[in-house]
Amino acid sequence: MSNRVSALLSEADELLRPECECWAEGFCFVAGVDEVGRGPLAGPVVAAAVVFPRGVPWPAVNDSKKLTASEREELERAIRAVPGVSIGIGEVSASEIDRLDILRATWRAMRLAVEQLEKVDFILVDGRPVKGLPYPSRAMVGGDGRSASIAAASIVAKVYRDRLMEEYETRYPGYGFAGHKGYGTAEHLDALRRLGPCPEHRKSFRPVREIIDPPPEQPDLFGAMEDE
Repeated sequence: MSNRVSALLSEADELLRPECECWAEGFCFVAGVDEVGRGPLAGPVVAAAVVFPRGVPWPAVNDSKKLTASEREELERAIRAVPGVSIGIGEVSASEIDRLDILRATWRAMRLAVEQLEKVDFILVDGRPVKGLPYPSRAMVGGDGRSASIAAASIVAKVYRDRLMEEYETRYPGYGFAGHKGYGTAEHLDALRRLGPCPEHRKSFRPVREIIDPPPEQPDLFGAMEDE
């Protein structure tokens, strides 16, 4: 395990300030919540919720986007190994995203993640306020870089979704899901044009929708004028 991953946090660390503030207000079980997968053209949106117990060493987590894949994998194992940690995962499929829209699907994934926790009485959530959460909450823009619990949730969610997309690589070969994880890369768009969408594609997202139902071609007005 690398030195970066094996380090531990203490309550004096800035990354634990939001949790310490909640504890000082009388809350005991503070959940960090984050999501991954709002932007891709395929696959689910996934949220994770993590409650660390107070008084035990916490892994030195960080925003998952600032970590390498191997660091995320190591930290995900370290998070799960913390004695008494509680973890919930919420997953909303591509078809549900098409039915709900991505914002409401993201809120649903976060709510599902929180509902899996054993004990929780307050939620720190990354980004803007989330409707429908079952406990009091505080929204934190950039929370995955400001709260240890949210950072842990970002890592758990990212690792979970990446593994899922790697499974889809086997189930739906040819799209390159293991590499781009469903995001709209040039490789992915080329595969979409060649193969058409698979069941895991979000048909309400424009690049996919336009392959299913291409927009009508605009008439060449200038060419028509020259012919007259």
